[in-house]
Amino acid sequence: MIIKQTKIMVFGTFDGLHKGHFNFFKQAKNFIKNSFLIVSIARDKNVLRIKKYRPLLREKERLALVKRCDLVDKVILAGKVNYLAHILKEKPDIIALGYDQKSYVKDLKKDLKNKGILIKIIRLKPYKKKIYKNHLINKKKLI
Repeated sequence: MIIKQTKIMVFGTFDGLHKGHFNFFKQAKNFIKNSFLIVSIARDKNVLRIKKYRPLLREKERLALVKRCDLVDKVILAGKVNYLAHILKEKPDIIALGYDQKSYVKDLKKDLKNKGILIKIIRLKPYKKKIYKNHLINKKKLI
């Protein structure tokens, strides 16, 4: 008997991995039994546009880094222009958003519905949000 895995998709820059990222992956992966975690890596040009700075690691380096994480089943690069295309291709059952993810998510449910796709969207909890944020960690490294 084949048991269907529930595809859960998360998004992020993942410019170096820290405990907050591992917690994020674990929360998504453990949201439901028998899950298959897909991680979408933000494109360099989109990180620059949204965050107003370039990531320390290039997108392919960040992809390779996340691929080494045992909690992750599949890693993909996000779309360069259309943020929906890679979601539609992967067909996740659930999209798990980080507590602080604001870009692209305002109209996400509506945009997916307009494409005829109904996907459950959940919000994950922060893990020590005042400590485990790349921009805070990188600041500490500079001091």
